[in-house]
Amino acid sequence: MFVDGTTLKTVMIFESHLLLTDFIKSHLKGSKTIGFVPTMGALHQGHISLMKEAISQCEHLVVSIFVNPTQFDNKKDLNKYPKTLDQDIQLIKKHIHSSKLTIYAPSVKDVYGKNPISKTYHYDGLENVMEGANRPGHFDGVGTILEFLFKVVQPDKAFFGEKDFQQLQIVKKLVQKLHLDLEIIGCPIKREANGLAMSSRNERLSKAGREKASHIYKTLLKAQKYFKNNSITKTQELVKSIFSKETDFHLEYFTIASAETLQPVSRKYKNHNYMGFIVVHLEGVRLIDNIPLPQ
Repeated sequence: MFVDGTTLKTVMIFESHLLLTDFIKSHLKGSKTIGFVPTMGALHQGHISLMKEAISQCEHLVVSIFVNPTQFDNKKDLNKYPKTLDQDIQLIKKHIHSSKLTIYAPSVKDVYGKNPISKTYHYDGLENVMEGANRPGHFDGVGTILEFLFKVVQPDKAFFGEKDFQQLQIVKKLVQKLHLDLEIIGCPIKREANGLAMSSRNERLSKAGREKASHIYKTLLKAQKYFKNNSITKTQELVKSIFSKETDFHLEYFTIASAETLQPVSRKYKNHNYMGFIVVHLEGVRLIDNIPLPQ
């Protein structure tokens, strides 16, 4: 596909982590601040917003494009995940100046060798709720690929979207436990015009489904408003009631949790920050979103 260390119209693209590491040590580390945006491809404007934020804070940007098999608990979901490397590269080139950009697009073999298996991680309980409870092994896969990428890229700062809020907190915990000299920066959710949180999975929705999916964010906004004067239980019941009337949707969960610990809560306390986390299935596509719930 691409030859390591050569340029594709001035963009450096690597498939080998060993050659990428040599390049970073020789040309970047110590002389330029490195920003890193890890992706699984099928890029959209949400990813581009992370890259633009990274390049505004750092002198050089490394973007990885890799569909990580170990963070999928469902092989069918892995097989359905869109793989659009050529389009992804063109999109990045359109928005990021090539002299400030390096792309790492490895094979599974380059990352894992012959045996793609996760390590086991403990994130002080952050991994046991919501996505962790519903997708066993998911955050082990996330930790495995990020530990690998952080060691290869050696970034000063790494940028993640707040749509995956639980993952963002887990990445911060991972960096802490690995004692890495790395700043993790969360960036606001980027939404489509109708409010749907941008996601690579949105590409699997029909045109009608993509428009219908705006109902998720509209419901979160109703919950946010309702939460100010009502209990946690009543707010959860409101969301369940709304989706029970929408036969095209399957509500997997709506959880209200502490913004700091991610632990689900059943009652409000003063001076605490809460978040609403939702997972909904539409047309066989699993969609996630979240929203702050100020009192």
